[in-house]
Amino acid sequence: MELRDLQIFKSVAHHKSITGAAKELSYVQSNVTARIKQLENELKTPLFNRHKKGVSLSPEGRKMIEYVNKILKDVEEMKQAFLDSDVPSGILKIGTVETVRILPTILASYYKKYPNVDLSLQAGLTEELIKKVTNQELDGAFISGPIKHSILEQYDVYTEKLTLVTTNKTFNIEDFLTTPILVSNRGCGYRSRLEHWLQDEGLLPNRILEFNILETILNSVALGLGITVVPESAVRHLSTAGKVYCHPLPEKYSCISTVFIRHKDAYLTNSMRSLLKTIVEHKNMSMS
Repeated sequence: MELRDLQIFKSVAHHKSITGAAKELSYVQSNVTARIKQLENELKTPLFNRHKKGVSLSPEGRKMIEYVNKILKDVEEMKQAFLDSDVPSGILKIGTVETVRILPTILASYYKKYPNVDLSLQAGLTEELIKKVTNQELDGAFISGPIKHSILEQYDVYTEKLTLVTTNKTFNIEDFLTTPILVSNRGCGYRSRLEHWLQDEGLLPNRILEFNILETILNSVALGLGITVVPESAVRHLSTAGKVYCHPLPEKYSCISTVFIRHKDAYLTNSMRSLLKTIVEHKNMSMS
């Protein structure tokens, strides 16, 4: 079993396709197939289920991917430990939720100071980003917080107000029972705030519509499809244009914090150390 075999296995698992892995790794497709078969023979178990649309991990394959992710991450950290220089460089894989409005400012400041660092950004929901940082598939992530997690460190980024968005000038709590509620998929921080509010009020909404994209939610509300709860900064352009109305939430549910998380046992490269420094600098500037 070679390191290259593990890299091939991870790529096939990610793409759910022999063809996709071969393209990513610039290998001949038959070579990828042979390597996977060799790995399965060595472990004496099938790692993938084969079907017409591609492949999917078998139960043993799901177990295998956990080991592979850890091994490849350890190898990458070993390289970084020896190659890490005083000048931040290399690749940082960072996740982010959709509503981190301050992110471009942080990243622009970081890139201006450390142009040798290649930033790879991946959008997602809070829960899935936590999982990826925990599995060390990402170096860190900007998520809705705060969180409680035994193996993750978190750093405060900023806090902002949430607002209830409607097309009516007035809002009553009973409107939740008659008007569709538009939300992001589960794992979204401001959806969680809304659900806690409804639960505490003992309200069971008549209809909940899920969307993948925040802008789609806002445009749908503006067209009268329903109501939603989002950060004030996300909807300011629509409220300023008079297309929607914003209503305050009860104080208990009115704020949402963004934090940056990283695995506490991950090697702290100069690139990551510099990013954390940039985050702290911007937090201090926002408080001054």
